[in-house]
Amino acid sequence: MPRSKNKVASHRRRKRTLAAAKGYFGARSKVHSIAKNAVEKGLLHSYRDRKLKKRVYRSLWIARINAACRMNETSYSKLMGKLHEKNVNINRKTLADLAYNNMDAFNEIVKFAMS
Repeated sequence: MPRSKNKVASHRRRKRTLAAAKGYFGARSKVHSIAKNAVEKGLLHSYRDRKLKKRVYRSLWIARINAACRMNETSYSKLMGKLHEKNVNINRKTLADLAYNNMDAFNEIVKFAMS
């Protein structure tokens, strides 16, 4: 009995790998054995960086809040401490958006917290 190579599944698997490697440079997008490693490494980076993105955005929000606080003669840590004392549950993402897009509303929050 002849050996079965299962060409359809093998071809589909290689085609999927090369499609995922589309846009890579040189052999990384053309040669299956090299593209396979590049795609696997890319997937590892994407998994790790989904976690990292959350940290990066949080630090961006804190920087924006701190900059807006400095315009109101206070600091980020003092504002967050006062908001915590007054049980104001507003997250950093919302505060940063207010500081960036609606400075008047942010100033009101700062006045309320510091009073």
